[in-house]
Order: sequence, then C-alpha cells, then structure tokens
Amino acid sequence: MSSLSMGAALLGGLVLAGIAGMTVISVIGRALAGYGLGPVRGDFELVQIGCAIAVFSFLPWCQIRRGHVTVDLLVERFSPRVQAALRLLGDIALGAVAVLIARQLWAGMIDKFCADPSDPLFGWLWNMTGVAQPYCWVEATYELNLPVWWGYAAGSLGAGLFAVVTLHSVWQSLNEVLR
Repeated sequence: MSSLSMGAALLGGLVLAGIAGMTVISVIGRALAGYGLGPVRGDFELVQIGCAIAVFSFLPWCQIRRGHVTVDLLVERFSPRVQAALRLLGDIALGAVAVLIARQLWAGMIDKFCADPSDPLFGWLWNMTGVAQPYCWVEATYELNLPVWWGYAAGSLGAGLFAVVTLHSVWQSLNEVLR
C-alpha cells in the first residue's frame, strides 16, 4: 500500500513539475510574442487537468504518512487510548469523505464518458471491443478538444487509491484502539 501510494505521489510530482515547466514556457512565449513566439496552446486546460491529477495523486501518500492537518490542542492531554479512539473517529470521517469523493468522480466520469469511435486516444479500443457509440456527444475542452472524461478518469484513479488507503487507515486505527 505504501509503495503504491509513494508511486502515485511521485507521478503527481512529475505531472506538477511538467505543468510548472509548461507554464514557464507559456509565459516566456507570451512575453516574446513580438518575436514570433506565443503561449502554449491550451495551457490553462493542461494546468487544470494536471493539477487535479497531481492533487489526487498526493492524497494517498499524505494519508499513509499521517500528513493531514490535525488540531491537537486538547488531544495531547488525553490518555493514549482516548487519543487512539479520536484518531479512529477522524479516520472514519476522512474515509467517508474519501469514498464520497471517489464515487462522485466516478459518477462524473461516467456522465462525461462517450465511447466515441473517433477518440484520438481510445477510438481503436472502442471499435475493437464493439462498444463504440457512433451517435454520442463528447464533451471536450475548448482549446485542445480533449475529452473531459480523461481528466475525470485520471482523478478517479487517485481518488480510488485515496479511499482504499483511508479505509486501511481505519483498520489500523481500530487495531490501535483494541490493543
């Protein structure tokens, strides 16, 4: 679980570094527009999708490392058993939220999904498997015309891993309480 979460976080970091580099190139291109350069086409769309991928890639690692923000003003005064029970309650609440986020992202992806046979990335797969829908409308981004469901799908993977990791944290916290 830890290795998978770390791998997702590293992937998110690479995506974020790529977005930062692309943004720098785009800003330089805008500044040098008089010399025939210009911004990266669709830069804001790529930043939106990339940031969502990065955030959902970081969440599982943050949960594994217990890196989420907590307020411990009063908790430190309680016994270790009460502290473990409070951690369990926090993990249950975060687990419920993580499952809800993953479910909503999945529902959003299904809502935006269309097995378009002319999809530049997956059209061959839809045609090969026979699930192609020739009369469906694909919601796409404005500049790059990327199917919106791609971003939802990438976010769903990270959110799903986050939900699994939080449920694992609930299990660990429950074991701490029962000791």
